[in-house]
Amino acid sequence: MQRRSRRFTTILLVATALLSLAAMSRAQIASPQGDSAGAHLASLQGIVIKDPGSEPIKKAVIELIAESQSDGANYTAVSGADGSFQIENIVPGRYRFFVERTGYQETDKNHRATDGHLLSLRAGQEVKDFIIRLQSAAVVEGRVTDEDGDPMPEAQVAVLHQTYVAGRSHWEQAGAERTNDLGEYRIAGLRAGNYFVSVTPPPDFRSLIEANGSAANPVPAIPDKAHSTYQTNYYPGTRDREQAAPIQLHAGDDFSANFSLTPSPSLIIRGSVGNLPPGLTATITLQSRDSVVMNGAEMHKDGTFEIRDVAPGSYTILARVDNAQSPMTARQSLQLASTNVEGIRLSPQVGGTIRGRLRLETSSATRQDASQLFLLLLSGDDEDDAYSAFHLGDNSATLAQVHQDGSFEWKDVPAGRYVVQISDASAMPDLFLKSVLAGGHDVSESSFRVSSGGTVLDLVASDSGAAIEGVVTNSKSEPAPDALVVAVPEERFRSHPERYRKSDSDQSGRFALRGLPPGDYILFAWQDMDGEAYLNPEFLKVYESQGKPLHIKAGEHASVQLNVLPASEDEP
Repeated sequence: MQRRSRRFTTILLVATALLSLAAMSRAQIASPQGDSAGAHLASLQGIVIKDPGSEPIKKAVIELIAESQSDGANYTAVSGADGSFQIENIVPGRYRFFVERTGYQETDKNHRATDGHLLSLRAGQEVKDFIIRLQSAAVVEGRVTDEDGDPMPEAQVAVLHQTYVAGRSHWEQAGAERTNDLGEYRIAGLRAGNYFVSVTPPPDFRSLIEANGSAANPVPAIPDKAHSTYQTNYYPGTRDREQAAPIQLHAGDDFSANFSLTPSPSLIIRGSVGNLPPGLTATITLQSRDSVVMNGAEMHKDGTFEIRDVAPGSYTILARVDNAQSPMTARQSLQLASTNVEGIRLSPQVGGTIRGRLRLETSSATRQDASQLFLLLLSGDDEDDAYSAFHLGDNSATLAQVHQDGSFEWKDVPAGRYVVQISDASAMPDLFLKSVLAGGHDVSESSFRVSSGGTVLDLVASDSGAAIEGVVTNSKSEPAPDALVVAVPEERFRSHPERYRKSDSDQSGRFALRGLPPGDYILFAWQDMDGEAYLNPEFLKVYESQGKPLHIKAGEHASVQLNVLPASEDEP
């Protein structure tokens, strides 16, 4: 299982990368002169071995990445023939430790897949005998044929796993490949776990010609009720995702998944696009709610469109105006059952502008530079829609840098409801958003609406956030490294991801949470976590009684000990 959602992690890393530019330029710190200077640095020695067993693995790339720009530089090493590695002259701080080797996946001491480790290094500390375990990656391979047994080239085969994004169930690709001329595919580099396999046939060009009416010699249209085409299938051979059977991969597995596709009746979506500037057209995209299947069509000259070969299910349809001076979009949710959908009307609108000012309340006499901060805009629409309102293009567009005078701005924001949070406050770790006003109204406990006009935000951030530190232990009272520690806010804030705080425990089981708004929390420590499942209310119900309640005041520093909760196979 994957603990993080990579998509959301990528958004946050954009800000971190920008802030870390200066530190990155010092990627390898030269050895200081004299023993006294060297005493302020740390070192790391270890070995990379195959799991299970202890066979050394050579040529593994080790990366030590500073958790924040204030923690110094980044470091790399390569394991030798005996699997050993060594990194010297490390600036003290907190680091993410990753290992990469083709054909292998990193695991922890309990043989579970991991996305790296958290290391805390003190001045002069020498960490020795650090063991990194790698498992052989799994492979899924097979062949895709048609109803006559002939190979189907250019079919898209995807290996999927279920995770949680913002607390909602989401299907995410772990790997994908197109079939070759023999209909064969091979997807390697998979970690152990449960997966689903899907195959999407190549485009039906006859259907595209019929829908767009662009052929030099038009093909007679097939009556709606008689139209059949190849559709997305799920292993072991069903068009219904709910009937898909998961496959369980173990380290080193070579799993065979073959598909034989047969044509079946498909549905058609017809509609029109209005509110277009003169001379412009729009592109229509249809995406399944789980982001697995995508289809689309071009708009005809009269503004109509037709999307064929659609299977029953839940979708979001999106119209984007091509070459518009300002981005114009429209979207609508669709539920397809057993009949065609007619009369869809999409009316693209120009996005709105969000601008405002962030005011800092600091207890320090030192002037704080607001330009070190980034703000993140998140969808506040209460719907299970993977194609959320503001994730239509480059995810970095959701970030806005705060200027020195505290001003910030987002442009071309699609209509919808939103929440805002501080994306990266590593330079001011005790900072939290104290209040959020939209158009003069307090929306600290809700979301705010954006339309085609402008929205003005007034934000106040305080550096009097509380801090919680402590240690996570297992059932034997031993330190539990690599546990996910989450501070879950009180009930009224649980629909607001920005009110949560999370951290990993380091090699000694220690963790630290900073910048918590004052209030009531429940603390949890999980040994493993599938994405952001802790944002799911049903998931939390299972563990509510096992958390540690804590009330904290502004500026308070609390110390706690947590018992790690084992990985659950019964997550909702």
